[in-house]
Amino acid sequence: MNTADTDTPHPNHTGADAGTATMAEMLELDAEVLRTFLTGLTTWLGELSDREPGRIVDLGTGTGTGAIALARRFPRAEVSAVDVSPQMLHRLSAKVSALGLTDRIRGVLADLDKGWPALDTPDLVWAAASLHDMGDPDRVLSHVFDALRPGGLLAVTEMDFFPRFLPEDVGVGRPGMEARLHAALNAGPAPDWTDHLTRAGFVLEAERPFVIDLPAPLPAATARYAQVCLRKLRSHLDGRFPAEDLAALDAVTDDEGPHSVLRRDDLTVRTTRTTWVGRRP
Repeated sequence: MNTADTDTPHPNHTGADAGTATMAEMLELDAEVLRTFLTGLTTWLGELSDREPGRIVDLGTGTGTGAIALARRFPRAEVSAVDVSPQMLHRLSAKVSALGLTDRIRGVLADLDKGWPALDTPDLVWAAASLHDMGDPDRVLSHVFDALRPGGLLAVTEMDFFPRFLPEDVGVGRPGMEARLHAALNAGPAPDWTDHLTRAGFVLEAERPFVIDLPAPLPAATARYAQVCLRKLRSHLDGRFPAEDLAALDAVTDDEGPHSVLRRDDLTVRTTRTTWVGRRP
């Protein structure tokens, strides 16, 4: 889940155990709260495919939310879920086992910056909020191009900005705190993979923004999702945000306080994600 510049936190799949656990929870909550987005995206990919995918590769799978959504959308497909983190793949394995999908989803431990893993020829490659973490994404895209069957699709999805949850006035501090928070962290343009896909040899099949604007009533996990996301942003703000705004942010991410997101009934979820789809000629 990523925003436009490198100073803004991206959900990636590396780091210490505590950071991995936090990221894993964020990915799980994201999939639960934005379930309709995932369903819409996978359905659209099915419409673009020239045939139902039999083999799918999920690059940077994390806890496997994308791999599982794809396996559900394409019930005859086998999914290779690739990640550099053994901890993430362990979580994926537990989920896949609980869902009875061990015969269709397998974890693949690989560092894509060091080379392409040994995989069967895929019909569809999925890279959601992961390609920007690669040291040389153009090299990875070249490997994807070579691996795909002719006519196969690559879908790259990025978050244009981190989700926003709060009303203008949160009841503490000056109004507009969340808008200032995002302004402090989002200094660059949103990522655009069009030229990268073209250089790798893909024909750009489609580019589609998905505008997510969820009003109340929201899924039960939304409050915790908001807390985890806002705390993630908070960890990048020291020295970059006014003390009054930091105090307000701490108040809304607190577990017990009266302004906590866990106690609010005025949360929404607002974000935009863009997907680029390239086809191998």
